[in-house]
This record gives sequence, C-alpha cells and structure tokens, in this order.
Amino acid sequence: MKNLTTHERFKRVYAHQEGDRVPIVDHPWESTILRWQKEGLPAGKGWREHFDLDNVVAFGGDTSPRFERVVIEETDSYIIERDAWGITKKNFKPTTSTPLDMEFAIHDPDTWAQAKKRLTPTRDRMPWDWIKTAFPQWRKDGAWIVGSCWFGYDIVNARMVGTENVLYGMADNPEWVKDMLDTLCDLGLELMEMAWQEGYHFDELQWYDDMGYRNGMLFSKTMWREIVRPYQQRTIDWAHSHGIVAQMHSCGNIMEIVPELVELGLDGLNPFEVKAGMDILGTKRRFGDRLTMQGGFDVRNWESFEAAEAELRAKLPELKKNGGYIFGSDHSIPHHVSFDTMSKIIALVKDIGSYR
Repeated sequence: MKNLTTHERFKRVYAHQEGDRVPIVDHPWESTILRWQKEGLPAGKGWREHFDLDNVVAFGGDTSPRFERVVIEETDSYIIERDAWGITKKNFKPTTSTPLDMEFAIHDPDTWAQAKKRLTPTRDRMPWDWIKTAFPQWRKDGAWIVGSCWFGYDIVNARMVGTENVLYGMADNPEWVKDMLDTLCDLGLELMEMAWQEGYHFDELQWYDDMGYRNGMLFSKTMWREIVRPYQQRTIDWAHSHGIVAQMHSCGNIMEIVPELVELGLDGLNPFEVKAGMDILGTKRRFGDRLTMQGGFDVRNWESFEAAEAELRAKLPELKKNGGYIFGSDHSIPHHVSFDTMSKIIALVKDIGSYR
C-alpha cells in the first residue's frame, strides 16, 4: 500500500480498517521540546515534522467568561496571574508543571450567575482570519482537522470553578453544576456550528473531559448519568448529525463507564492512562470494532528505551489489528524523555505498527 496522508489514515482507523501504519499522535511538554533542542532536534524544525508524524490540526472558539487577564506577580521562577476563566493561579518557570490554583472568581451559584451573562455565542469568539488562511492549506496538506472547544466537566472543574467547589456542588446543588456544564457545551457547539455554516467542515469533534483519578471516577456513576452524560450525548449527536466522528479525552480511570460511552456512540477515546489503571487491551478485545482508542502506553517507561520497547512489543501488535488504534503515550511526554529515546520509540512504532 502507498503512503497515506494523515486524512486517509485517520478515515481508515475510524472505519476500523487497516491502512499503511498506525497513526502517531502525542503532546510533548514545552520543557521537553527545550530538552530535545539541546540534544539534537534541529533548530527551526518542528518535532512532528522531524519525526514525520501525523498532521493533526485543531481549531476552536473561546468559551471562557472573558475575565480580564491580570499579572499579579512575576519573578524568574514563577508567575501569578488571573486568567480569562477567573482563576488566580501560580505557574512555575521554566519547568512545565500543573499550576497552583489560588482563587476562583466563580465558586457558587451567585458568582456563576454573573459569569453566565458573559457566555454569549458572539462571532468574535472565533479566530476567523486565522481559520480562513489555515484551513485551505490543511486540506491541501491532507491533514486531519479537529474542531475542539473547551467545555465539559473537566473545564468547569479545572479551569473555572475548582475541584472542591464542583464536587460539593454535584452533591448539594446538582442543578447548578448541570447548568454550568450545559451552558458551556451549548456555547462550544454553537461556535462549532458557526464554523460549519461558514464552510469549514472539519473531520472530528473533540472535547476534554477528565473524569477520573488513579483509583477510579471522581464522582459516582449515578452523578455521571444524571449530570454529565446528557451533554456528552448531545455532543456526540451533534458530531454524528454533521457526518463526523466524536472523540473524548479523559484522564484517570474511567473504566466503569467505558461500556456506556460506547453505547452513547462515542467514536474515539484517549489517552487510556495506564498509571491510573486504564485497560486498553481489555477495551480493544471487547469494543475494538466500535471504539477507536488512542494512547495506552505508560510514559513512565519512556525514561529508558528498553522499558518502552518491552511494552511496545507486548501491546502494539494486538492494538493495531483491524485498525481502530492511534499510537501515543498515556497522556503527554514529560521532560524525562530524551531525544534519543524518543527517536528510537518512533522508529519502533513505525516498524511494529506497519501493515505492510
């Protein structure tokens, strides 16, 4: 088989058909890129281009309440700022790390009611000039184009209200939490509809929705069914009504709802976080003809090529069968992964992952 474009490769993977090789998609940290540049990544060349990986591009709209961005304090080692979502947070420099959330502008129904007034689907929330320029080139290059907006439990939790506030809310005031989830979902889908009506027909709708941690779900399955599942079903239905696939990103262990996500019609799921207990091989055996899986390789093993190689040889031959699998780490690539090790991993994935 000839070398396929990324678009051709992904069309086959979502149809559960074998192509030329498994697609390869991942996300290195900023500090990882800085390390690789010191260790041999050519200057002025992107890492995806260097490794000849798949050309997956994404665009979306601004779903934030658009609070004024304010830098409160900045030093050589950290920056404290309030962002467009109303979170005052501390980010450390230059190491890529999870920010320290310090204060939330939205933390109860009253503060939410004020913020909700800001969440109107106006055209200026979309980067039209950039899309107009980039979209034709993406199609010419055979890219896989993803429509991606920030909405869902994860965004309300991690980017707007905070974990403690939202979990107490799900128990004590579920209608408040449901209103936040539904409002952001509606805003995101309306912005995607604007793009679609302008003729920018993308290939996949993806949203980010972390619902688990290392021991399981962050909330009960009953809460998921009553508060979270309705907007997830609406998102999947929107994608299917436009003839495209829907993929969800969820960190942590969400194995207990995977069967129901498949029943909702979800087409793709990532990143299958091994360190949290996600079972990608078991999911492949049970739902491999219905669900496309991405990730599932323990990035902790990537500190040495030998450990990464053992896992690749044990899992990738089965995962790639009959399509339906996109290679990647089980979240993202931290800076403990050297450029040499990453080079060897990519070469081995292309070898084992070939269908020729």
